[in-house]
Amino acid sequence: MSAVLALTADFGRTMRIGTLEITAALIAAAIVAARPRVRTVAEIGSLTPMLVELQIHDRSARATFEGRPPFEVGRDRSTDVPIADPEVSRRHLRFESHEGVVYVEDLKTTNGSFLNGRRFKEPIEVRAGDELDIGTTRIVVAAVRVA
Repeated sequence: MSAVLALTADFGRTMRIGTLEITAALIAAAIVAARPRVRTVAEIGSLTPMLVELQIHDRSARATFEGRPPFEVGRDRSTDVPIADPEVSRRHLRFESHEGVVYVEDLKTTNGSFLNGRRFKEPIEVRAGDELDIGTTRIVVAAVRVA
């Protein structure tokens, strides 16, 4: 009987030590994972400057814009591409690029933004030939290329 009790006591002590070791290993792993990771240039990738050409078709006027993202489109004169359309928000769209891909983002506008006839709320990729509708203005993406 005493041999069984000794075996049980050893098993309990072994399990407790094993549990403490596992807990310590988990804490150490959490500390290592929580540290900010420094990324090398090879991991980040190359930053590719892009050039976007837009054809803007307003009610009575047509214009062309060519620029490097990031840039904004809106009714406010301080935007990079000002549009004189009362249904367009002051700051309506933002164009951005990341690793050679150009994205357009709706800036939480009241009337919304449409890409090729479909409303979008999240940043979405744009390509040459895409059509953006904001208010009564149509913006055609004429070209997207490396600058």
